[in-house]
Amino acid sequence: MAYILLKFIAIILLISSTNASPNSLFRYDDEEESIYTLDTPFSSLRSSKKVTTIKKGASCDANRNNICDGVSANKGTSKLYCCKKHCRNVLGDMNNCGKCQNKCNLLQRCCGGVCTRVIDDPKNCGKCNRVCKSGVKCENGYCGYA
Repeated sequence: MAYILLKFIAIILLISSTNASPNSLFRYDDEEESIYTLDTPFSSLRSSKKVTTIKKGASCDANRNNICDGVSANKGTSKLYCCKKHCRNVLGDMNNCGKCQNKCNLLQRCCGGVCTRVIDDPKNCGKCNRVCKSGVKCENGYCGYA
C-alpha cells in the first residue's frame, strides 16, 4: 500500500512540476514546427507561385481553399489536415491525433498519429521516439527512473 501511495505522490509531483517549467516533460508545443515544409509543393489557386510551406495553424476550409488535405510535410514526419478551419498535424497534435477531433488523454502524447502513454512506454519514454536502452524500464516518463 505504501508503494502505491508513494508512486501516486511521485506522479502528482511530476505533473505539478511540469505545469511550472517551460521545458516541461509533457509539453508538445515546443517540438512542433511553426512552419511546415511540404514534401510535394503545389500550385496556388490565387497565383502562379508554388506553395512550399504552410504556417502552423494556417486557415483552411474543408470545402474550398483546402491547402492541407492530407498533405505530407517535413520529410514525412507531419501530415496536415483541415480540422475546424485550421491546418493541423494529425501525427503530432494532441487534440487531433490520427484524425481531426481525436483528443489524447492526460499523460498521453500523439506519437505518429497514435495516443501513447509516454509515462511508461519504453519506446516513447517522456516524449515521442525516446527509446529506453534494452532492459531499462520507462517509469514516470524517465528511462531507469529510481
